[in-house]
Amino acid sequence: MAAPRTQLRVLFFSRFANYFGLTTLLTLLPTYIEQLGATGLVLGMFATGLTLAQGVSVIPLAWLGDRYDKRAVLLGGLGLSIGTYLAFPLVDSSLGFIAARMVQGIGATAAGMIGLSLIGELAASDARGNIIGESNAWRFAAGIGGSLSAGGLYSLFGFGVVFGLLTAFSAIAFALVWFVVDPDETSVSGFAFRDLAVNRRILTITSFRAQYAVAVTLVRTWAPIFAGLAALNGGLGLNAVASGGFAVGMVVASEKFTNMLAQPYTGALSDRYGRAQFVAIGGLCYGLVALLVPFSPAFGDALGLPSTYPVLGELSTGLVPLLVLNGLLGVADSIREPASMALFADEGAGSGIASSFGIRDLVWRPGAIAAPLLGGVLTTYIGIDFVFYTGALAAFTGVAAFVAVLSYDHGAKGVLEW
Repeated sequence: MAAPRTQLRVLFFSRFANYFGLTTLLTLLPTYIEQLGATGLVLGMFATGLTLAQGVSVIPLAWLGDRYDKRAVLLGGLGLSIGTYLAFPLVDSSLGFIAARMVQGIGATAAGMIGLSLIGELAASDARGNIIGESNAWRFAAGIGGSLSAGGLYSLFGFGVVFGLLTAFSAIAFALVWFVVDPDETSVSGFAFRDLAVNRRILTITSFRAQYAVAVTLVRTWAPIFAGLAALNGGLGLNAVASGGFAVGMVVASEKFTNMLAQPYTGALSDRYGRAQFVAIGGLCYGLVALLVPFSPAFGDALGLPSTYPVLGELSTGLVPLLVLNGLLGVADSIREPASMALFADEGAGSGIASSFGIRDLVWRPGAIAAPLLGGVLTTYIGIDFVFYTGALAAFTGVAAFVAVLSYDHGAKGVLEW
């Protein structure tokens, strides 16, 4: 029997391998679209196929994880990922690609949700925020590595090497889980999903999370769009220059980098001082920073920042302010995320932790699906600035609902009760 800390490190790596694969495929999506000539509804399914498969698989996978051995379900998810990455280089049609993406979505959901459930069970109740924050740091490291390396590896070596690397990561994770992580002996009879769906505390946190999903999806998706969109349309126009792709990649990575660095620390603070206040403070900070993003060019001009940089060439005076603000968005979200995830783990521990995280996942999806559609309408008909204002508003209303429910249940200092 391996020590809990050793098992946790293995589970951290399994999350790294899982998210590295998701990020790499997302980065290479435009390449596949171009090569396979996808258009119309088929083009939409290139992205939606994975999301659809993830959404449909949450409930059955959560039930399997709570009813049977979570380790076995995790190994099944990693095994599906290995098979998918071996199949991707053989794909030569849009239908084949969509099918592979859907299988990848099922494997990724099993590996991500069930791996996180095992982490929540292994972590001591007074250290869950810190442990979950540390596991999220591994996930963000994978996001940075996958997004920055995918294009270069493909350009130099082609799809074979890229998917060989993804297969190797998943295979190593599978072997480590098999040999190091103990079988899960907990078992929850019945349908824990149904009972937890009406749990008072879970309902309270979902009053925040459902709205916050809109905020994060809008802001996180549109920050790189804002960087690359032509200045005529309200953006920085970085895609108009040769180094624009790298600059946009820096914008994306800045949020992940600060989130990665801060989460273990902010998670530990939530263990010590209470989780609910960190959820509320993180949501407020995220909304405040989101309001400032459209003013990046004005900040750059006011500070007299250069628009030309060594190696990168002519870019925009708003680049550095946007990098800083996106980094601050990562810090703000790091205050919220480990505390929020630990709340779900606290409620599900012993009664269905996989189902608790499954509810967390499902509550996020409506906002995550609707937000890009809303962002497109706002950008086209009102202006890209209002994407960020709307995201900020969703964060503020989510915090207001969360605090209101806690105040109703526990009085004026209700936010300090959890």
